[in-house]
Amino acid sequence: MTPLIDVMLVLVVIFILTAPLLASSLRLDLPKAETARPQEAPQVVQVVLDQAGQVYLQDQPLALEALQLRLADIARQNAQAEVQLRADEAVPYGRVVAVLDAAHKAGLSRIGFVAKP
Repeated sequence: MTPLIDVMLVLVVIFILTAPLLASSLRLDLPKAETARPQEAPQVVQVVLDQAGQVYLQDQPLALEALQLRLADIARQNAQAEVQLRADEAVPYGRVVAVLDAAHKAGLSRIGFVAKP
């Protein structure tokens, strides 16, 4: 029981020391502006490659050329849109690179790969 109490006390001391570092030390009264808006969250675009190599954008099947055109439309609307690529492990690497190339040509550079935890 005593070692557990010792560990808990050490953790409490660590939290007491680090808590002030986590908070901002500068207190500001920011001016108000009518045109100021909070930053919008980036749009997420789901691109899926199934076992056969078929490309889906938001669960709609597309050819690779059509994917690039749709991604270019999305990039014009929101340049910070993020492409989340979900590819089956059986898909050839060349097909994945072709989808990445289409996204880059469309003007989207934020690309994430989705995997099982």
